Amino acid sequence: MVIRVKYLLCAVVLICATSCRDKAGIAAIEDEVIFNFVQLNDVYEIAPLGGGLYGGMARVAYVVDSLKAINPNTYLFMSGDFLNPSLLGNVKFQGSRIKGRQMIEVMNAMDFTMVTFGNHEFDLSYASFAQRLNESSFDWVNANCYHDQSGVLSLFQRHRGALTDTVPQTKILSIESPRGTPLKVGFFGVTIPSNPKPYVHYADMFEQASWATQQLQNDDVDMIVALTHLEKNMDLEIARQNPNIDLILGGHEHNHMLLQSGQTVIAKSDANAKNIYVHQVRYGDSRKSWQIESKLLPITNKTPENQHVAAIVRKWDKVLQQELGSVLDDPNTVIYQAKTPLDGRDKQSRSEQTNLGMLITTAMAASFDPPLGAAIVNGGSMRLDDYLSGGITAIDLFRVLPFGDGILQVELSGALLKEVLNYGESQKGEGAYLQRYGMTKDASDRWNYQGTPIVDHQKYWIAASEYLLRGFDIPFLTPDHPEVYQVLRPNAEDLSADIRKSIIHYLNNSQND
Repeated sequence: MVIRVKYLLCAVVLICATSCRDKAGIAAIEDEVIFNFVQLNDVYEIAPLGGGLYGGMARVAYVVDSLKAINPNTYLFMSGDFLNPSLLGNVKFQGSRIKGRQMIEVMNAMDFTMVTFGNHEFDLSYASFAQRLNESSFDWVNANCYHDQSGVLSLFQRHRGALTDTVPQTKILSIESPRGTPLKVGFFGVTIPSNPKPYVHYADMFEQASWATQQLQNDDVDMIVALTHLEKNMDLEIARQNPNIDLILGGHEHNHMLLQSGQTVIAKSDANAKNIYVHQVRYGDSRKSWQIESKLLPITNKTPENQHVAAIVRKWDKVLQQELGSVLDDPNTVIYQAKTPLDGRDKQSRSEQTNLGMLITTAMAASFDPPLGAAIVNGGSMRLDDYLSGGITAIDLFRVLPFGDGILQVELSGALLKEVLNYGESQKGEGAYLQRYGMTKDASDRWNYQGTPIVDHQKYWIAASEYLLRGFDIPFLTPDHPEVYQVLRPNAEDLSADIRKSIIHYLNNSQND
């Protein structure tokens, strides 16, 4: 079902031509309607990435406009994760951090039809989240996320001027058929409960998916579409439990896939708009039957831009460049060629040693003269939630570590060091999980420092992010601990004063992989 094409414009022409051929071929069938569902998921950056090679919301907007010019029944969806994380979102503008404001402005301009929550939407404080919700002009839908106000649950509300509406659990989109009768497409959304926040209550996603499906069937819809932000196995289970779902527009996993469970089509595109899915649906009104043809379209530097959206992107990019310009001379210069993609996905950074985590901690240790033998950083500080591949720029590294922590030299006992490492291991799945350099477990499950077993009473020097020594992720790791013997803080001019600058320096002076 997936068609890969060499050039994006060719792909659009193919879709349009298919639509035109279909219309000509079914001229005698007066009750058949053709429409397009365009799908994105997990988009954190509005500008092109990879040195401009892929992505970019202005390019996506151009493709959608091209599809709408052929078939006005073209609708645009986002299956969660767009308000956070991003480098731009953590920049201050007009006195406060942007926190997804740039994405809402772009998505409003692109005329998105409908979105659902991703787990990263709830990275924001409730005040910021509510503000973004209020700023949006597109529809939201979600069946399992509730606003928790001290144990009192309600649907999330959006306030626009004097108007107040709720984020519905189901929603019906009416598409007029050639006979003039509305085709009713029912939607619901569900979100993975992987980001606990005091203001969010997650109801059981499987129960709510089944409930929402039944509600839409009771509404006598012609098709059922789920906007999900779940793991693949969860989508498959929802499809198995609810065979009347026709299409699942999924997200969360950052790599494209097209699956089928019974009659249910399940699709996910790659993160950061590297590509988009276009699902062309033909529906016979009298026969109550449908056909879905799904095409994966690459978004590359060969794709033109919608100029209105491009102007908004440039406005926000100027804000970002001004911020970065105070730290870096040329943030867009390629400093490293990664032959192997560096894994900065959120789930992996918080649960296993990754090659990107190893690179970061190696650079941390190397930022001192002489270099230290070990380093640790909390996986939750890595905010990319994507891969880095090919030519990597300084701005890419700022995207990975938007907060710019300092690096401390810490002298501590072997006993405390093992306790810290064990605590990090116990936090798999959480931000306190430790990415590390120079410390590994051997076959006897003993912690080693540079290949030698760690001895309780010995003293060890490690590099650690400043955040970790504040006791936020590891409560007992503070300068006041009796077995923390020394903490050396960097001066403002030191390489270790900004973890990102230390990595850039390391890569500039290292062999590429």
